Amino acid sequence: MLDRTYPLARRLLFRLNAERAHHWSLAALRTAERLGILSRLTGRSRAREPIECMGLTFPNYLGLAAGLDKEGNAVDAFGRLGFGFIEIGTITPRPQDGNPTPRLFRLPEHEAIINRMGFNNPGIAGGVANVRKSKTFRGIIGFNIGKNKDTPNEQAIDDYLTCLRGAWPVADYIAVNLSSPNTPGLRDLQKADAAARLLERLQRERAVLQRESGRNVPLALKVAPDLGEKDIRGLSKIFLAEGLDGLIATNTTITRTGVAAHPLQGEAGGLSGAPLAAASTEVIAAFHAELGSKVPIIGVGGIVSAADARAKMDAGATLLQLYTGFIYRGPRLIHDILNNPKP
Repeated sequence: MLDRTYPLARRLLFRLNAERAHHWSLAALRTAERLGILSRLTGRSRAREPIECMGLTFPNYLGLAAGLDKEGNAVDAFGRLGFGFIEIGTITPRPQDGNPTPRLFRLPEHEAIINRMGFNNPGIAGGVANVRKSKTFRGIIGFNIGKNKDTPNEQAIDDYLTCLRGAWPVADYIAVNLSSPNTPGLRDLQKADAAARLLERLQRERAVLQRESGRNVPLALKVAPDLGEKDIRGLSKIFLAEGLDGLIATNTTITRTGVAAHPLQGEAGGLSGAPLAAASTEVIAAFHAELGSKVPIIGVGGIVSAADARAKMDAGATLLQLYTGFIYRGPRLIHDILNNPKP
């Protein structure tokens, strides 16, 4: 039923400011879940075999990308829609408001979004507290972590370590975000030397936490779609050397390929949605050629159809995530992908 009514709901939502519509939608989903009516409104996806990845058992291969549930307070609702895993965040050590508004822009003609949100989030303690309140979701929960805007890159490792320790008791996996274009200087941490130092330190701390807690929490890293071949080769060597558990490819792009004529193309921020599909898939294929099966890839970026999902899998992705495509296509996209005989 929700699948059939979503086009009407989207028309109403798109009359609102993009960020206001986002908050209203999350509130509506949470309310429907609490009232027990969300499961009756959503369609059924074909049962999928669980999939093993990063040492974890995922109920299915389709997840919610970081950025939609930044605070981790809609986990049960998104799980009810059919997602097998949910990645919350990006979460930073301390709460922060993010960048000034307006900071979220729709490009409906292109099924795209430009955002410069700037890691607005409740901080790691708040995110953990919100996730602990989830009651019905039985899938996998990832914490996407980053540094506070006012933390210099020289001290970024301290922020990531704080988030790693804070998320450890509740996260099924932790994703290290080095690739958002909306925190000044963050992408510099993707450079080979900086990434190697950061991963080495995180892996050392992870080993300590694993011994102390008796549980293992896999570590993934999220990369940009704007990397060159040399960058991909260099990072791949580091990922293999450091024993990275997973790679999330990709974040939003700073290019404007496909939307250069749009009146909003000059807005600062990362571009997501359909125009990103090809570039993201190419990066997945390039990393897969270097990493093989040693580091599984979570494919995200521009998935607005089952065909897009197949292309990501064919390029080497083991799991998939949705964000912008879900906003434009609604819950039907989840079912179209999971009900498709391939992948």
